Amino acid sequence: MRSEQVCEVRLHFLLVGVTLAWLGSGPVLLRAQPAPVTNSSAPAPAQGFLRDYGTSPGWFPNLWRPYVEQSVDPPALENSARLRTLIRDGKLPLSLADAMALTLENNLDIVIQRYVIYFSQTDVLRTKSGQASRGFTGALFPGELNSGAIGAGVSNSGSTGGTGNAGGITGGGGAVSIGPAGAFDPAVSFGFSWDRVTSPLNSLVVSGIPTTTSYATAFSGTYAQMFTTGASYSVSLSALRQSTTQKNTLFNPDVTTRLSLGFNQPLLAGSGHLPNERFMMVAHNNQKTAQNVFRLQVIASVVQLENAYWDLAAAQRNVDVAAESVTASRELLEDSRKQLQIGTMSRLDVVTAESQAAASARDLIVAQTALEQQSTTLKQLVSKRSDKTLDGATVVIADPLPEPQDSDLPKLDDALATAMANRPELEEAQTNLQNQAIAIRYTQNNLMPSTSVFGLYASSGLQGNTALVTSGAGGSLAQSFGAAYPEAAYGLSASAVLRNRSAQADSLRSQLERNQLEVGLQNSRNQINVQVRQARINLIQGKSQVEAAHEAVRLAQLSLDAERKKLDAGLSVTYNVVLRERDLVSAQYAEVQAVTNYAKSLVAMDQAMGTTLERNHIELQDAMQGSVTNLPTPRFRAPGKDQ
Repeated sequence: MRSEQVCEVRLHFLLVGVTLAWLGSGPVLLRAQPAPVTNSSAPAPAQGFLRDYGTSPGWFPNLWRPYVEQSVDPPALENSARLRTLIRDGKLPLSLADAMALTLENNLDIVIQRYVIYFSQTDVLRTKSGQASRGFTGALFPGELNSGAIGAGVSNSGSTGGTGNAGGITGGGGAVSIGPAGAFDPAVSFGFSWDRVTSPLNSLVVSGIPTTTSYATAFSGTYAQMFTTGASYSVSLSALRQSTTQKNTLFNPDVTTRLSLGFNQPLLAGSGHLPNERFMMVAHNNQKTAQNVFRLQVIASVVQLENAYWDLAAAQRNVDVAAESVTASRELLEDSRKQLQIGTMSRLDVVTAESQAAASARDLIVAQTALEQQSTTLKQLVSKRSDKTLDGATVVIADPLPEPQDSDLPKLDDALATAMANRPELEEAQTNLQNQAIAIRYTQNNLMPSTSVFGLYASSGLQGNTALVTSGAGGSLAQSFGAAYPEAAYGLSASAVLRNRSAQADSLRSQLERNQLEVGLQNSRNQINVQVRQARINLIQGKSQVEAAHEAVRLAQLSLDAERKKLDAGLSVTYNVVLRERDLVSAQYAEVQAVTNYAKSLVAMDQAMGTTLERNHIELQDAMQGSVTNLPTPRFRAPGKDQ
């Protein structure tokens, strides 16, 4: 017997004991025990009262604990300590590994999506009770699983209570029907009432007096539970104590009690584990979906971080190019002015040099502005909130833009196979298909008529005061538990909807939705195939563009050096040197852009294959906890380092 069943049996006997106490000595007031006083200075748990939101707090021996709200800590919106320790002397030296670690700890998109994991856990907890899950964005919950209202779970209402015929003036049997009762979480109910009635009568035959006054005190208690096979049972104990001014009663006061036990077991529709565990099955599947949804967000955030990191690296190199251009333009201007003074150069040549110096200064300002903008973008990706220290820090990129390597280009077949095995979207789609398969099997079961067997055992008691005997609750209960006046019944119930069009429609729709999901899965495979091929083509083209850009810079530098020598020899003019300087700067900007595009192509290749986290040695658990214990190791290395 499982521990849950043992606890349920204990609870049942406890209810019986409380009932006996009430009947023997009057009603017992059950007071909720106050929550235990805790030390306010004790540290709160890291993730609230429940670290695993898929489990409920234990209720034994503290029966009131399930009715107390379990606290969840508010979100931590402060930046991680890692960010504070990296800022030194107004600078934020940032390697790609540090940037990735900060993203895993502080990126708010990751923090938001982290709650999807918790939502899936609460859905598991909810479905254990027999209720439908709440769901979350990205998870499939087939509508056909709801046999009634959307969101309704596996629960029924039924009772075997009442006081039967004991205490009346007639006796006899009748039709009996015991329906399903309860849910997976046992349901306990109590009732108590007191009533005083004064009634005028139109006859003296029954009561012997024209006006009667009656007092009635009633109590009832019911325990009901359903099992995952569809079987359910309920136990009821009721008692009614009456006193009256009537003259012709056998007992006055009298105590009527009734103990009853009923069960119901579906035979066709609703029978078996799948129809009753369908919500639990989907909730467990959707835990995998939640992992994939979260993994997708981590990948997207890391990709965004990598692209922003390389954009900032490119902006820094553009500033260096612009600064070198400013230096070269000023040197040319100074030389031109000297030659103007000695009469070897015209005023027009000096104006040309001045124009180039002004244009270079303008380009430097533009490059510095772009650098500041990219720095702001990167800071937003690695922090939860801004502060004066972070705002005033200058980001210094520690890792240079990567140069093409032969090992960067994977074989096409290997890349496609890796993508099909690693892309979270495919696993998410396959989980959705599993959920839809559950819906199909449920609608197949739901096509059948509702048929069930049921049984009832009950026993009544009647005792009270007479001229010769004084008795009461104890005697009446003894009769009920001793089966002095037993009742036993069993039967079969069946119901069917003629034409059954609603169930047929649900069955057809579930199969159509499965086909739609299968088509969508194949469409995702085709899109991933195209993405991998395009990413690989971009890598090939990017490598060629980087090589061409390097050569263009080399040739532009040679042309500029040659033109300067001709100018020094008096065989050229300042205008030609300015043109060569512009050509060199343009080639350098193009080189930076080509290398940046290649770096982003590497990022896109990893994303297309679904290997972003693996290639950078990022632990998903670190992202889940929001605290990096193993520093990522990016695939990119500075030139000259081991690959």
